[in-house]
Amino acid sequence: MFQAMATKLSDIEIQRALGARPGWTRRNNALTRTFEFPTFAAGIAFVNRVAEAADKMDHHPDIDIRYTKITFSLSTHSAGGITSRDFTLAEAIDNLVTGDQ
Repeated sequence: MFQAMATKLSDIEIQRALGARPGWTRRNNALTRTFEFPTFAAGIAFVNRVAEAADKMDHHPDIDIRYTKITFSLSTHSAGGITSRDFTLAEAIDNLVTGDQ
């Protein structure tokens, strides 16, 4: 599937977009957020749902799993930083977690 080249967002665009994504922060050239779950299995189930959504979007997060804490790092490597695709994926992740925590 062909994806148009994403354009890296400016610092101001990133700060504005972060205002609409509570819980997400900027760490260098990536958006990050940590979620905590009551059990390891609940966290892994969430990761599996995110994996399905990411595959459909053809945009994949870096995922760090530490027992019941799951951290996502989103960056568009081909653009060299944060793009609108990262914020779209962040929104999808937020929508998938509703009711799980």
